[in-house]
Amino acid sequence: MHRQLEPEVMDSWEEAIEYDAMDFTEVNTTFVEEVVTLGIQAEGLVLDAGTGTGRIPVLMCQMRPQWQVIAIDMAKNMLQIAAYHVQQAGLQEKISLELVDAKNLPYEDGSFDLVISNSLVHHLPNPLPFFKELKRVIKPHGGIFLRDLVRPQDVMTTNALVESIGKEYDDHQKKLFRDSLLAALTIDEVNDLIVAADLVGLQVYQSSDRHWTAKRSWTLPPSRL
Repeated sequence: MHRQLEPEVMDSWEEAIEYDAMDFTEVNTTFVEEVVTLGIQAEGLVLDAGTGTGRIPVLMCQMRPQWQVIAIDMAKNMLQIAAYHVQQAGLQEKISLELVDAKNLPYEDGSFDLVISNSLVHHLPNPLPFFKELKRVIKPHGGIFLRDLVRPQDVMTTNALVESIGKEYDDHQKKLFRDSLLAALTIDEVNDLIVAADLVGLQVYQSSDRHWTAKRSWTLPPSRL
């Protein structure tokens, strides 16, 4: 199926509240558990691109308190809710929330030990600038962990995925999920972006019936070998 774009930014207060109310605990926990296996054991600076309501950086800093996280998003209302979660967790000294466009990052080259992003790419009409910015701001030995929805091949598969998310989701939430599936990329499209951005060493694979993952482990800098 052809890609059908959805809005790049979800920024009404109602949308932010509804998104935060959806239970992504299992998905987020799995995401973070995989991130913390990428090799950074000591202190590290992490960029979370498209943090939404900040659930992932909170979980991450609880598992890796030695890390510092800059969590960015373009949605002010999402960040307002994220600030509440960060404060409730007592992680204000560990997590910095910033209103930033992931396609135009204000950070210096080679700033980050790790760049992560969960469910950002399908919101971007043209994801290539984001992948190029990721390439620019990551350290040469830095880790990368990206995950997003994969676009189904046909309407039947889309319908089955939407119906599989559970009765606890209402019709509007199911519509949001369907829209996101249709806006997502295929594995081939992700690989093309990685090649175009000259990102090396990434393993790209379909990690569930609805997700793709692109990851690269952090490696010790040559000067520290």
